[in-house]
Amino acid sequence: MAGLYWDPFDADIDADPHPIWRRLRDEAPAYRNERFDFWALSRFDDVEPAHRDTKTFISGHGTVLEIMQPEPLPTGQLMFLDPPDHTRLRALVSRAFTPRRVEQLEVRIREICNEFFDRVGGSGRFDYVQDFAAPLPSLVISSLLGVPLEDQEMLRGKIETIFHIEPGVGMINDVSMRARLAIQDYILGQLKQRRVDPRDDMLTDLTRAEITEDGAPRQLTDDEAADFGNLLVSAGTETVAKLLGWATMLLDEHRDQRAEMVADAALIPNAIEEILRYEAPSPVTGRWTTRDLEYYGVEIPAWSKVLLIAGSANRDERHYADGDRFDIHRSLDHHLSFGSGAHFCIGAALARMEARVALEETMRRFPALRVDRKAAVRLHTSTVRGYSKVPVVV
Repeated sequence: MAGLYWDPFDADIDADPHPIWRRLRDEAPAYRNERFDFWALSRFDDVEPAHRDTKTFISGHGTVLEIMQPEPLPTGQLMFLDPPDHTRLRALVSRAFTPRRVEQLEVRIREICNEFFDRVGGSGRFDYVQDFAAPLPSLVISSLLGVPLEDQEMLRGKIETIFHIEPGVGMINDVSMRARLAIQDYILGQLKQRRVDPRDDMLTDLTRAEITEDGAPRQLTDDEAADFGNLLVSAGTETVAKLLGWATMLLDEHRDQRAEMVADAALIPNAIEEILRYEAPSPVTGRWTTRDLEYYGVEIPAWSKVLLIAGSANRDERHYADGDRFDIHRSLDHHLSFGSGAHFCIGAALARMEARVALEETMRRFPALRVDRKAAVRLHTSTVRGYSKVPVVV
């Protein structure tokens, strides 16, 4: 293990972590980082069961390394809850997040795509992420929630500010927190309106939904409903934007496979799964352990921070033949980019549909699109990998 070092904060490592992740899988599948006091699991057969074991690997102490702490986080956000609170709230939210409501969005997603492309496509060059992939999901989530059209651009600006990166601090900073609080206040105001003026939207569904607590049914509080709305806004925006950025870069690298997709749009859904496997938008998730564990002769004590590296597990050659090869025809049972088990991404179906429609419209409108790779700009955080700028020539 000479010279083997990994942490999620190192931007140089993050530029191409796959060689180091491969070494972790081979040489240190239960890796210890003393500097930041965490353990890391990198093999598929360890990461996938850990996601499912919510009794041993808990989320309530934080799932991002820089905010993980010994005491549970004082929040009602779904990603930071454990059973039974997580189970109860997820069941309620799932009823609001109906397939019918998601399917109804496809026409709106296609409209948004073409509105963006009409605006920027005539110039012959635009930034696929800044001009399209980043704003698209925030407008889709706004439509899903039922945010009025006249407010959606304002809310999009607040959503973009959530992902402000402060030099030397990262994504947990005052600018980001103020934007998150502003979104929370806005959603609370919308929920109050829905209680007196119901509409056919998810915000109204959340005001009517009930959970059972201590044997008795009760409705969500406005704060609980707003927490969920805020989660949708942040998680649903970042994942899709990074997925589309990766799609553009990877398909530019593999132009033969892109040409196949231009000729046959039926290949797009499986290509999306391969893109997610090959470059996970959110490759690292933190958990807190509740008991002593042993992996490969290495003991991980109870109450330890453990990072589950889905980005590594997704290329584990023990599970995926020739895992470092990108192949849109690959037969995939599943990958871990949306998690697994109780915390499987509740918006996965929507993210897949957004990506499918976006790529369908991209290839229909710009079949010869090319990336200006020298001008592309990477984004680095401890939990998200992708591009903040992908200039393209059409």
